[in-house]
Amino acid sequence: MGFEEEYQSFLNAHLQARTGERLRRLQEGHKQAEKLFLKQVWWPLFYQFKYLHPEYEIDDYKDGKRYLDFAYIRPGIRICLEVDGYGPHLKNISRWQFSDNLERQNQLVIDRWTVIRFSFDQVKENPRRCQQVVQQVIGRWLGDELDQTSLSFLEKEVLRLVIRKGEDISPTEVEKYLKLSDKTVKKILSQLVEKKMLIPTSGTKRIHAYRLGEQVKDPV
Repeated sequence: MGFEEEYQSFLNAHLQARTGERLRRLQEGHKQAEKLFLKQVWWPLFYQFKYLHPEYEIDDYKDGKRYLDFAYIRPGIRICLEVDGYGPHLKNISRWQFSDNLERQNQLVIDRWTVIRFSFDQVKENPRRCQQVVQQVIGRWLGDELDQTSLSFLEKEVLRLVIRKGEDISPTEVEKYLKLSDKTVKKILSQLVEKKMLIPTSGTKRIHAYRLGEQVKDPV
């Protein structure tokens, strides 16, 4: 499916799973800026919305509730993604509101969230730069896990690609990503299978897909 179909399925699934204030916030808070972020930044990177939660509810340090534009959550990683518009409400913000916004972000960091913020203009006019930031922050987490191994650079890159995708991956996808020949890619994949980092999931003589193996700390 394309973006629009996947987007509607993603949004409908979250709408159906919510009630009360959480439902109202999603209905009213998820608007043009948030959809544009998904279309121009997130979708071209992942082609899915797995692990992503729109208008995600968190406990406030004042015993209330707050909502994040998006939360990307997997074991060991929690990323807050915010898209900030620039309009009259921002120009007219009070000193108290300004301080409260800063305190909100500080509290997220204290609670071990990684906070990434984009302006609406950045998402609209320079989505590639936003994509790079998302790749860097997720890649840093993946790198911390994989850098503790004795794998080669290319082997680590293949595993990062599989983890980032969140599902089975084909040799053709690896070829396009690494810009290597099919022969070289087959060798790398074979090495990772021998090390139990990858497991073939489709095909026998000619393997068409792979998933993470038991030797990789599964982030799912």
